[in-house]
Amino acid sequence: MRTSPLWRPIQWLLSLIFILQMYLAMLVIGIAYLPYAVLNRDGAAAACHAFCKWVRLSLWLLCGLRTEIRGTVPQGEVLIAPKHQSFLDIILIYGALPRAKFIMKAELRFAPILGWYALRIGCVPVNRGKRGAAITKMMSDVRSGLARPGQLIIYPQGTRTAPGEVLPYKIGTAALYSQLGQPCVPVGTNVGLFWPKHGLMRHPGTGVVDFLPAIPPGLSNAEFMAQLEARVETSSNALMAEAGYP
Repeated sequence: MRTSPLWRPIQWLLSLIFILQMYLAMLVIGIAYLPYAVLNRDGAAAACHAFCKWVRLSLWLLCGLRTEIRGTVPQGEVLIAPKHQSFLDIILIYGALPRAKFIMKAELRFAPILGWYALRIGCVPVNRGKRGAAITKMMSDVRSGLARPGQLIIYPQGTRTAPGEVLPYKIGTAALYSQLGQPCVPVGTNVGLFWPKHGLMRHPGTGVVDFLPAIPPGLSNAEFMAQLEARVETSSNALMAEAGYP
């Protein structure tokens, strides 16, 4: 079918249907779980996990895009530092972890449904250019017992990066690593090949996120950042090559 001249318009139409029903599902699931989520934070996490499962299923059924989780998924208190290529890696990583929470852009607080649920599960809003202040606030919350236990996810490049795009790794991840004193789990991915940074098209294939062996606590900032970047980039490049990216 992919060699047919009709393939691209059909795939584009299926991709559009997928996107529309995904946001409809976000609304339906958000409303259905709302009483439970208001009463108990576990309800908010359950809603987010249900949404992640639905996105993965509908993505496969409509667009032919399968998803795969590799490596050992952390269960305890760790810092997670993934490659960020599209919304799909957020879905796969959150859906795999038992108690995830993100360092997220502050403006997402005002996104309908998504913003409230993000705050409810313990995500930490960060103003662009003020990450240091946000890290200080988060550490204060951890010490005072306000922050929920779980896996804290920070994207070390700070934003989505398309396959082949080169962006620096930011020192905020090292600050969290040193202050938390926890292992850091790097995560590679190839999902940007199938769910691009821009555009509506969702391509068939297998999108993967790979949880890599943890970097133990106690390294210097320079050692940690060098290991983190090397592991994430090596894994992501290998996954993209496996999927046929030159």
